Amino acid sequence: MAGFKVGDRVSQANYGTGTITSADDHHTVIEFDEHGVKTFATNVVVLEKTASPAPEKASRSRRASKPRAKA
Repeated sequence: MAGFKVGDRVSQANYGTGTITSADDHHTVIEFDEHGVKTFATNVVVLEKTASPAPEKASRSRRASKPRAKA
């Protein structure tokens, strides 16, 4: 996996485009735009660099709290 580092945008044949979130000598973890997080064996995964930007992540809304009951 020479030349790739955490944060790189890559493309993989089965899952499409994604962002490398973790990489070491044994495992490479990629968060794919449409398929979630996948872990690959570093020495066998075939990746290509891509210039496509990461999609905007939806902001997580906070649940509205209930008003406290008066005692």
